[in-house]
Amino acid sequence: MRVTSKGQVTIPKDVRKRLGITPGSEVDFKIDRHGARLVRARTSRGKEVVERMVGQGTVKMTTEEIMALTRGED
Repeated sequence: MRVTSKGQVTIPKDVRKRLGITPGSEVDFKIDRHGARLVRARTSRGKEVVERMVGQGTVKMTTEEIMALTRGED
């Protein structure tokens, strides 16, 4: 793999797939005595769920309507 002048490399598709790396994913490098490893950055479970759900809603409701619904108001 070649490193660009900006220090960038392309992660092969099969590696991205196995690690679950998608556009916008965060990655880290772990360095040890054997070299460096690319790992998917740990994020909170809640953050992952929210990121997957963004833009998936199909019901058009205002914030006030949603809040009333969650409070059990009519």
